Amino acid sequence: MWNRMLDGMLTKLIGVGGLSVRYPDGQLRTYGPDPDRVAVTLHDPALPRLILTNPDLAVGEGYMNGTLTIEGDDLRGFMALMLRNRGAGNSHWAITLNGMLRRLVRRARQYNPVGRAQENVAHHYDLSAQLYDLFLDPDKQYSCAYFRTPDDTLEQAQEQKKHHIARKLLIQPGMRVLDIGCGWGGMGLTLARDYGAQVVGVTLSTEQHKIATARARDAGLADRVDFRLSDYRALTERFDRIVSVGMFEHVGVPHYREYFNHVRSLLAEDGVALIHTIGRSDPPGATSPWVMKYIFPGGYVPALSETMQAVEKERLVATDIEVWRQHYAETLKHWHDRFVVNEAKAAALYDERFCRMWRYYLVASEMTFRHHSQVVFQLQLTRRQDAVPLTREYLYSTK
Repeated sequence: MWNRMLDGMLTKLIGVGGLSVRYPDGQLRTYGPDPDRVAVTLHDPALPRLILTNPDLAVGEGYMNGTLTIEGDDLRGFMALMLRNRGAGNSHWAITLNGMLRRLVRRARQYNPVGRAQENVAHHYDLSAQLYDLFLDPDKQYSCAYFRTPDDTLEQAQEQKKHHIARKLLIQPGMRVLDIGCGWGGMGLTLARDYGAQVVGVTLSTEQHKIATARARDAGLADRVDFRLSDYRALTERFDRIVSVGMFEHVGVPHYREYFNHVRSLLAEDGVALIHTIGRSDPPGATSPWVMKYIFPGGYVPALSETMQAVEKERLVATDIEVWRQHYAETLKHWHDRFVVNEAKAAALYDERFCRMWRYYLVASEMTFRHHSQVVFQLQLTRRQDAVPLTREYLYSTK
C-alpha cells in the first residue's frame, strides 16, 4: 500500500525532469518526461511510509543513514530535480497536508526566549571551529557573499558584502556600532579597522565569542571592538548604527516585534540599521522539519510581508530594501565544493553520517535558492526619514 501511495505522490510531483526509483521490494518505477533520470534506491521497507507522512524529514534522514542512495551520489542533481518541481508548483495532497500541519505549530516551534535561544545557537555555532575552517573564507564569513562578477572568488565576494553593508550604514569615524549576532567577528573588525567605528558585538555562541575576542586582540583592535557573550535583549545602550547579518533567521515569528522594538530603542534618533537576512519570495510558511531537527532548531526564513508588518508596528522607517537572488546559491556552492575537498578531515572530527548530513544541508540550501523561493533581504531602517540620502547614489560613489 505504501509503495503504491508513494508512486502516486511522485507521479504528481515530477512534472519536469526525470526520476527513477527502485523500491525496497525491487520494483523499478520512472517519473517525469526526461529520459535522462536521477536514479534513487530505497533500501528500507519503512521509507515509503515515512516519506509520505513527513517528506522533508524522511528523505534527509534516509540520505544521512544510507537507506536512500542516489546513483553516483548525485545529490545536487536529485535536490535540483525535487526543488525545480516544487518551485514550479507541483505538489501532492500529502505534501500539502504536511505543510499545513507544520504551519499550525510553527509559532510554538519558533518560541525563542533567552535560554532556549542560547541552546539553539549552541546546536549549530558551537560545533568545532575546525569544521568551519574547512569551507569558510579566512575571515569566517558565514552568510551570503556579494558576487559582482561570476569570476569573483569567495574571498572577494565576502569582502564586497561587508563593504556594501558598510556603505549602507553611512559610518563615520568614531560612531558607535552594534553588531547583533556578530559571529566570529569579521564584520565588527572590518567596521573598526576600515571605517574607524567603535563596535559592540553580541553573540550567544561561546565558541564564536572566544574566537572573535582573540581576533580583536590579535588585530590590535581590542580598544575599538567589544565582543560580548550576551543576548541583544539585555542591552540598554544607544548606538549610532546597528548591523545584523544572518541572525534574524534565528529570531522566530513570535519575537519579531520584540526584535524590532529593541532595534528602535537601541538606535540613536538619527541612526541607521541594516538587517541582512535570508528570506522567502513566497508567502509565510514553516521551516523544514529536517532543518529544524539537525541544522537550525528554532530557525525560520521569513517572508517580507511578515517582517515588514513588525517593522511598521514598531515605528521604524524602511529607507531601502534590496533583494539578492542568486548570490547565496553561489556562496553555498563555494562552501560545498570546499567541504567536499576537505571531507576526510570533517569525518575525522565527527563521522561519515555527519558528513552526509552536512553535504545534504549545503546542497539542499543551494538548490532552494536556485530553484525555489529563497532570496536574501537587506533592510535599511531608520527612526527618521531624513537619516539617509534621498537617492542610492552614495552606495556606488567612488569619492
